[in-house]
Amino acid sequence: MTRPIAVVTGAGSGIGAAIAATLGARGYHVVVTDLDLSSAEATASMIESAQALRLDVTDPQACDAAVNSVVAQHGRLDVWVSNAGISKMHRFVDVAPTDLVRNFEVNTYGIFYCGQSAARAMIALATPGCIINTASMAAKQGRVPFLSDYVASKFAVLGLTQAMAFELAPHGIRVNCVCPGFVATPMQIRELSWEAELRGVDPDAVRQMWIDDTPLGRLETPEDVAKVVAFLASDDAEFITGEAISVNGGAFMD
Repeated sequence: MTRPIAVVTGAGSGIGAAIAATLGARGYHVVVTDLDLSSAEATASMIESAQALRLDVTDPQACDAAVNSVVAQHGRLDVWVSNAGISKMHRFVDVAPTDLVRNFEVNTYGIFYCGQSAARAMIALATPGCIINTASMAAKQGRVPFLSDYVASKFAVLGLTQAMAFELAPHGIRVNCVCPGFVATPMQIRELSWEAELRGVDPDAVRQMWIDDTPLGRLETPEDVAKVVAFLASDDAEFITGEAISVNGGAFMD
């Protein structure tokens, strides 16, 4: 039996790696992509049916090439997960234009470019497909310290997801996004250090603050997010599109 094909961006570590592993365990052939090819290869090596591909999501031609390569090799594209993202913490008044631009290039434009490339292929293949974008709890509330540029880029992802879902629905393509909270990843380790420095406290104090802000009483794991992505990719979610699913242990409720 031919495995369905899923592509995951930013899958060299953290949430993306967990998504790739979870989809692989549920029967997908996973194309693990990352800007760092060695990281993508490391993730792919731990999945039964997977391959690695370098992808710079800020380059629309590279996005087209990645999609075309997958379709040429496998003849199908069932699920595309746009997960690649970055963050950097500063006070709002200290955000440099270059940091603002870079956040949007990766977190928003990257999802736009990848979504375009994946959607064009799915339309040409004339088979139902699914696109899932990784947003953030910070995409639903601006009450987040030291991440104004990140917040802006992730709010944009929510609007983009809805616009994509509306236009692509007639082609049988569903588009949703997930909104994680305080996830224990390499990115979070950096953010702990940054926020601690900006607040003038110890990183452990920031970690406890995040736990205290989460009603379920622990930091989120990448697997918590991956399981929701797998649900959205499945037939169980066949009548869900244009949604932003909160996966944050109650840290933000809407």
